[in-house]
Amino acid sequence: MDVFSPAPLGPITLRNRIVKCGTNEGMAKGGLVTDQLIAWHREFAAGGVGMTTLAYCSVSADGRTFADQIWMRPQALPGLRRFADAMHADGARAAIQLGHAGWFASPRASGSAPLGPSRQFSPHGMAFSRAATAHDLGRLTDDFAAAARLAVAAGFDAVEVHVGHGYLLNQFLSPYNNTRTDAWGGDIAGRARFPRQVLQAVREATGGRAAVYAKLNMDDGFSGGLRIEDSLQVAAWLERDGSVDALQLTGGHTTRTPFFLMRGDVPVREMARNQDHWLRGLALRLFGRRIIRTYPFSEAFFLPMARRFRAAVRLPLMLLGGVTRLDTMQQAVAEGFDFLAMGRALIRDPDLVQRLQSGELTAGRCVPCNLCVIEMERGGTRCVRR
Repeated sequence: MDVFSPAPLGPITLRNRIVKCGTNEGMAKGGLVTDQLIAWHREFAAGGVGMTTLAYCSVSADGRTFADQIWMRPQALPGLRRFADAMHADGARAAIQLGHAGWFASPRASGSAPLGPSRQFSPHGMAFSRAATAHDLGRLTDDFAAAARLAVAAGFDAVEVHVGHGYLLNQFLSPYNNTRTDAWGGDIAGRARFPRQVLQAVREATGGRAAVYAKLNMDDGFSGGLRIEDSLQVAAWLERDGSVDALQLTGGHTTRTPFFLMRGDVPVREMARNQDHWLRGLALRLFGRRIIRTYPFSEAFFLPMARRFRAAVRLPLMLLGGVTRLDTMQQAVAEGFDFLAMGRALIRDPDLVQRLQSGELTAGRCVPCNLCVIEMERGGTRCVRR
C-alpha cells in the first residue's frame, strides 16, 4: 500500500489515503453553510486530499455549542449540497461529521438546559445538564438517523459519527459523565448501549449510499474517564455489529483534557480573551496555566495507542494525531493503518498533499502553537503563520 494510492472506504473509493479531519471552522452563519466555509474546504480539495470533513454538524438544535453552528434540518440542505458538489468538482470526497454536544451544549444557543447521560454541572454551558430519559434517547437516535439521511440527500460520500472528545456519545461511554445505574450506564456494556444504537441507526439510514465511520476516543486522558481497555472492547463490538466501515482513532475530553488532542502550546491569554462568559474568561486568566494540562508535541503521538487497536480489530483504521512527516505516513500505512487523518498540518499548508507527492516537501510546516484554534472565534479558523 502507498499513501498516495486509491483506497476503499465502505462503498466509496478515495483517490489517496489522506483525510482532512474535522476541525471546527467557525464559518457557518445561522446554522447554515456559507460561501466562506465552502471556499475554505475547497483549498484542501484542490490541494489533493482524498477526502475533507465538514466539521461538527449538530443533529438537532439542542446539540450546539454555539448559536451559528450548523444543525441538520431541511433548510440546511441547499448549502450542504453546494458544499459536497464543490468538493467533488476538485476531485475530493466529502465527509460530514455528525454529533451532539450533550452535557456541554450551550443554553444560549438552544434556549434549554443541556442534555447528558447524567445530571452534572457544565462549566462550558454554566448550567446543570438534565439526565436523558428513555424518550430522549429515542428522539436523539432518530435525530442522528434523520441527519444521516439529509447528508446522503446532499451528496456526501461519508458520514462520520462523533464518539469522541467528550461529546454526547463519548459522554455515555465515559464513567466521568455517565453515572447512571440503569440499562444505559454501569459497566462498559451498558455505557456503550446508546452509542451502538445510534451507529446502527445511522448505518440503516444511509442505506449503503455513503460510508459510515466513527470518530472514537481511545482514551479520555484522565483518571475517571474512558480508558483504552474499555475503548478496545467498544471497537470490537462495533466491528461485530457491522455498523461502521472504519474507525478514526482519537482521544481527549473537551472540558477536561482538550490539549490531550491538540499537543503543543496552550495559548491561555488568547483563550481567555475569547470567552463569551466573563467568569470563564477570568478563571482562565487567573488559573489557566494551573488548570489546563499541557502535553508536549511529538510526531504521531497517538500511534502507540492506535497500534493496540490495529492488533485487536480488522476494521479499517484512520490514524490521527500529529501526523506531519511523509516517512511517518508511509510507515503507518505499512503497519496496516488504512488512512491518515490530518488537521493542523493542512490548515498550515492546504496543498500539502500535492507538495508531498511532488517531493517539494517531506513534512508539513505546522508549528503546534494552537493559535489556529483561537482564530475560529475571530472570523474563522486559519493559520496565523500563513
